[in-house]
Amino acid sequence: MRTAVCVATGLGLVLLSLAGCSGSGGQRGKMPLVFEADFEDGTLDAWQATDSAAWRIEDERDGRVLALHQQSKYKPEVRSPVNINLIKDVVVGSFVLELKMHSTTRDYGHRDMCLFFGYQDPSHFYYVHIANQSDAHANSIFIVNGEPRVSIAKTRTEGTKWDENWHNVRLVRDVEQGTVEVFFDDTGEPIMTAVDHNFKWGKVGVGSFDDTGQFDEIRLRGLKR
Repeated sequence: MRTAVCVATGLGLVLLSLAGCSGSGGQRGKMPLVFEADFEDGTLDAWQATDSAAWRIEDERDGRVLALHQQSKYKPEVRSPVNINLIKDVVVGSFVLELKMHSTTRDYGHRDMCLFFGYQDPSHFYYVHIANQSDAHANSIFIVNGEPRVSIAKTRTEGTKWDENWHNVRLVRDVEQGTVEVFFDDTGEPIMTAVDHNFKWGKVGVGSFDDTGQFDEIRLRGLKR
């Protein structure tokens, strides 16, 4: 699937002006495209999953997509998501992640899809949990810091409704300010925000706490470590 993105080109690099494209917040200035995937090549060589058997490439109407098609047989040491698939060889500080997401599970309150960032190791990372309803464990921004996940959201909506459609999601991280912003379907205001300074770099990835879903048109712009 193909979508237009807000970019500027120059000197052979694809660049993003966060001040003009991120909506608000984020590292001011321009950052290069450091990773993209549309899965048309049919390979997952660039990905590192908690359980590779839970992931595959599937054919959709408009092309191939990354699919989390079953639960990972992964048991983290501390309470945190089990379905994680990281971009293998890219570590960033500040970044903008843009992608399409599609929930393929039954509808219920904690129906979720997740984005991971600042990933240091299996017990130290952040994740965004986008779910139908908000509570202490859902539809929020979380930190896993050597203990079970804790919500660090400063603001959030009462819920983010998943349906049978694809949705555009954007995650903006500014390590200098410590800010995190999540945008859903190109809304002008973020659906959730946070401020935290624990992890200033790390890997980025996709997944779910305990549901299934599909991902496509992934583009990561950032400052590589």
